[in-house]
Amino acid sequence: MTRLQQQLEAGLAGRYRLERELGEGGMAVVFLAQDLRHDRKVAVKVLRPDLSAAIGAERFLREIKLAAGLNHPHILPLYDSGQAGELLFYVMPNMEGRSLRERLQRERQLPLSDALAITREVASALDYAHRHQVVHRDIKPENILLHEGSAMVADFGIGKALSAEGSLTQTGMVMGTPIYMSPEQAAGDPGVDGRTDLYSLACVLFEMLTGEPPFTGATPQAIIAKRFVSPIPKVRVARDVPEAVDDALTRALARTPVDRFATAAQFGEALRGINGSGPSEHATAVGRTPASSPARKAIAVLPLANMSADPENEYFSDGMTEEIINALAKVPGVQVASRTSSFAFKGKEVDVRTIGEKLGVSSVLEGSVRKVGNRVRITAQLINVADGYHLWSETYDRQLEDVFAIQDEISHAIVDALKLRLGSDAETLVAPAKNIEAYTLYLKGRFVFNKDTEPSTRKALDFFQQSLLQDPGYARSYAGIADCWTQLADDFVVPDDAYPRAKAAATRALQHDPDLVEAITSVGKVLCWYEWDFAAAARQLRRAVALNENHAEAHWALGSVLPTVGLLPEAVEEMRKGLILDPLSAVYSRWLGRFLLFGGDYARAIAQAEKTIDLDADYAYSYLDIGSAYLELGDPESALQWLQRGQGLENSVRSYDAMIVRALAPLGRREEADEILHRLEDESRQHYVRSEILAMGYAAVGDRDRAFGGLERAFQVRSAGLIYLHVDPGYKPLRADPRFGQLVERIGLR
Repeated sequence: MTRLQQQLEAGLAGRYRLERELGEGGMAVVFLAQDLRHDRKVAVKVLRPDLSAAIGAERFLREIKLAAGLNHPHILPLYDSGQAGELLFYVMPNMEGRSLRERLQRERQLPLSDALAITREVASALDYAHRHQVVHRDIKPENILLHEGSAMVADFGIGKALSAEGSLTQTGMVMGTPIYMSPEQAAGDPGVDGRTDLYSLACVLFEMLTGEPPFTGATPQAIIAKRFVSPIPKVRVARDVPEAVDDALTRALARTPVDRFATAAQFGEALRGINGSGPSEHATAVGRTPASSPARKAIAVLPLANMSADPENEYFSDGMTEEIINALAKVPGVQVASRTSSFAFKGKEVDVRTIGEKLGVSSVLEGSVRKVGNRVRITAQLINVADGYHLWSETYDRQLEDVFAIQDEISHAIVDALKLRLGSDAETLVAPAKNIEAYTLYLKGRFVFNKDTEPSTRKALDFFQQSLLQDPGYARSYAGIADCWTQLADDFVVPDDAYPRAKAAATRALQHDPDLVEAITSVGKVLCWYEWDFAAAARQLRRAVALNENHAEAHWALGSVLPTVGLLPEAVEEMRKGLILDPLSAVYSRWLGRFLLFGGDYARAIAQAEKTIDLDADYAYSYLDIGSAYLELGDPESALQWLQRGQGLENSVRSYDAMIVRALAPLGRREEADEILHRLEDESRQHYVRSEILAMGYAAVGDRDRAFGGLERAFQVRSAGLIYLHVDPGYKPLRADPRFGQLVERIGLR
């Protein structure tokens, strides 16, 4: 038993019997106790002795008396208060394990409807208290308790008591919690009013929706500083919510009180008419949905099992899966999990409920393929995630030439089972190929392309070219060739060699099929990443997204363009959309984190990169992004550890060793930095090295001439990394140099 507990027990003898400690904070300790007079469990909160002495019993009891007079359904009542020896205490109902903080720890993000309901109830309580001249001063999830489906605010009156003139200065404490504290409260303004509570409540709502408060940092000082200098973040960057939610939060989080809502009631009213029952209610920062509330018209097509005697036929079963995914992606009003996420479950025994939770879908298609000679048997069943029941099942025994009809029949059966409506021009979801051999070679190409290595990409290129020998007009094989060259460009092939070939192949594809989204997407990539015609790239990729809203790659490619035309927040939104469609994609997750880094939101960038590593521990770029974020936070030691971990992975790109130089330089380890730069220069004479990354290293050690020399070499070969020159923090040391602005202008960046 602690000395504090002994003192309190002695002072409360005969009134309350302490049972155990429930928790503690910087200013008080809470105990579970038995109210001996009323025979009930209560929570006794006792201020720490130094605070009790600084405040004094008279002021404390005066303020508590005001709070005890508050009578509102969303304010936790005060049962008792007083002095126990030299200690000050107050008594509340026991709400153990029922705070909003506990719920956030379990769920991290709440459904939109729940978050809005809690906020409106707290706003109602605050408005009532403010009209009775009581300002809370410490609204946070710990002080919002959840009981019988309603929110109740605790600790009214304590804030003002603790803010007594001189009391906090004497104890060296600051009233309030930095993460939720308003700018005026952080500045020590003694005249704060109800609008400070409104600001804190907006911070809580932001956290309920995104999983994180609006401003974070390594220290309380860093968090508070952001309130004064950083732009107000948008919820819609991290989660799909109605625009009205962001509008209300932006106003409630205004830096100056006069720009906020005048009252908490107005804030609550602004949130009242927002519909929290749509698909956006359950979208999360990485695009997943809770198992209890999947998107109603969302489906995942799991990899069809290869039941053929020949394991080499796996390309065919995987190809059938992709074809059904592509067919369903054309259906209006349905969300289809992309290939990467669906194939994460290949060969695994996973309960459909778990799959539904991870992918945010309400139904799952699974089945098998058996191919023997020119005969094919496909079985398929559509399963409801909520209860595990079959919505539909069928077996098809056909000739190989009938495979397109089977794909179409399966797609239409799913549409019927989900009660979806096709557009008038979508009666046929699967267009048959003219040449089955060309189609088979195309499937083999896609199968090896998806292995995502340099050798497999080159092998896929060979299959696509063989396919065109069978059918010179097969648009999808041209699109496959374009995908191969864009994947090889920059890291494995000089851009001048790769991108023109990609565009030529994509253009040929569009001559045969003008609406082929894969080819349009490739053209957009080349226009952006190589030709630097950013406006034209954005137009192409907006068209691709409009043609197929379920095409995650198109959303990702569009997102990659938008920072070049000054639309970084919209770029983050497109990355998020891609991740909703493909929630287990490490690539899309990484790019969302990278753009958060570019936007200066370093804490969220680190959090997103860590999620990417959870998806793929060998994804080197995410380690580099974390390192860059720590450099911007002024922590080169942590940065170096992350950068070295990333570059120590087998699949890392040697050019990025120059990133390590960025951490060595501020640590004063110049000799090691120079050794890396000299080695990379030697390697660049043997094979392709990304000169713009090398330039970052030279910039870090202050060698601007060599840095700009590297950037000029990158410019001459049209390296795609240059298109983020104006937003990538790695180039900050060069921004004051006139040559930097000239290069940005030559590239055509906004």
